[in-house]
Amino acid sequence: MTTDTAVTAAHPDHHSDHHPDPAVVRKTAMWVFLGSEFLFFGSLITTFLLYRTRVNDGPAAADVFDIPFTSVSSFVLLMSSLTMVLAHHAAGRKDWRQMRVWLLATALLGMVFLAGQVFEFTEFVHEGLTVSTSPFGSSFYVLTGFHGAHVAVGVVLLLALAFMSFGGKFRDTEGLNVEMVGLYWHFVDIVWIAIFTIVYLLQV
Repeated sequence: MTTDTAVTAAHPDHHSDHHPDPAVVRKTAMWVFLGSEFLFFGSLITTFLLYRTRVNDGPAAADVFDIPFTSVSSFVLLMSSLTMVLAHHAAGRKDWRQMRVWLLATALLGMVFLAGQVFEFTEFVHEGLTVSTSPFGSSFYVLTGFHGAHVAVGVVLLLALAFMSFGGKFRDTEGLNVEMVGLYWHFVDIVWIAIFTIVYLLQV
């Protein structure tokens, strides 16, 4: 064995066969995305706080907010975090049937929350609070509307995962998809806690 061959054997070239773990890459990308989303919602909440008292001739928060109703809707959304955790644990055990049940339960709770938000917005409009009524109305609807859109996206992702498992297309390695959607869903819940506290509870 020559000297060069011995050196090569003792110090193999790892660069040619070194690839980043796809799971780590996906998780890192998800956290970066969620970090940018936190900044996005932070700017919307800040804008609302700047305009919360500028009601012009329209109704103020205390005139239209129904805290008991919104509290129930908030509880429904927070309970969906529990069902999402159960879905993730079932996926970790490769119990696809239980995973499917909890994914559908999470999606159902998300849809109940969205239905409550639509009803709430309808009532606000009847009481005179629209997007164009005042800076308060504009900032409120933009903030809560964007959050509702994020919930809707999460519901679509949950249903997609559930129906993929129904069709037999769910492989063992795709349990990571459940974890990714779970991170997104928990983010949506955490943001709503902040919105409910700052926008609803502190304004009445």
